[in-house]
Amino acid sequence: MSVLVWVEHDNAALKDATLAAVTAAAQLGEVHALVAGNGCSGVADAAAKIDGVARVILANDAAYANALPENVAPLVVELMANHDAFVAPATSNGKNIAPRVAALLDVMQISDILSVESADTFTRPIYAGNAIATVQSKDVKKVITVRGTAFAKAAAEGGSAAVEAVSGKGDSGLSSFVGAEIAKLERPELTSAKVIVSGGRALKDGDTFKATIFPLADKLGAAVGASRAAVDAGYVPNDYQVGQTGKIVAPEVYVAVGISGAIQHLAGMKDSKTIIAINKDEDAPIFQVADLGLVADLFKAVPELVEKL
Repeated sequence: MSVLVWVEHDNAALKDATLAAVTAAAQLGEVHALVAGNGCSGVADAAAKIDGVARVILANDAAYANALPENVAPLVVELMANHDAFVAPATSNGKNIAPRVAALLDVMQISDILSVESADTFTRPIYAGNAIATVQSKDVKKVITVRGTAFAKAAAEGGSAAVEAVSGKGDSGLSSFVGAEIAKLERPELTSAKVIVSGGRALKDGDTFKATIFPLADKLGAAVGASRAAVDAGYVPNDYQVGQTGKIVAPEVYVAVGISGAIQHLAGMKDSKTIIAINKDEDAPIFQVADLGLVADLFKAVPELVEKL
């Protein structure tokens, strides 16, 4: 069985999400990595070094520079003639491309898998992660997205795959890239951070959020996250959102400050190794999943914690 893996990148560097997808794909068969972009030969070289990758397919074309799914999906479908499965990390790009590939192949997509039970059987979360479904696909071609926090990352070094250049249909003319506003973070990126400090609606406003959460995150060398309520209230940008409709994270330490623990938020962080909760409501649902809980006024507890650190 040969498996085509979408390589997540920014045309300059390979993203960590790819490594978890390679681990999942390797449980299905021989891994072929697809690098589609513009001026991304360096990414292809990096993909060739990933342990477990047998072959790298490089599609270097301006049409693929911004991973527009209308352009990438037809390329993937062409390559699927020689592959049994397409695997993509469950990132924004992966979730954008995979459904179109599935539609063009006329198969059902298997989304956000947590494990590979066999060549046609997988587990995936349902009901915001409160139940795990085991699903079996009878489709000849499989289209799969992988939850990155559920699989160990493949070693970025150790492989020696050959790089093969291919050409696709290029620009489909169905969409065009207008622009991107990319937040520049001074702290670690959420999905790869080992420590995360998240704030909730209890922080009152954006200035209070920054004045309370940022110093603690800086002391811990942590990434900053937020609940959907805090994002919807405009305290911080969408990039900070952790949860079912935000980013799925599983750091070594997750500090939840002023977060009640709605089911949608828990779905995005309950796989964290150690969860620390600070909330003045002792009945807050967050304490049901927390390893360490502090019932206290966050506006007193957090500054004191920062001072002692």
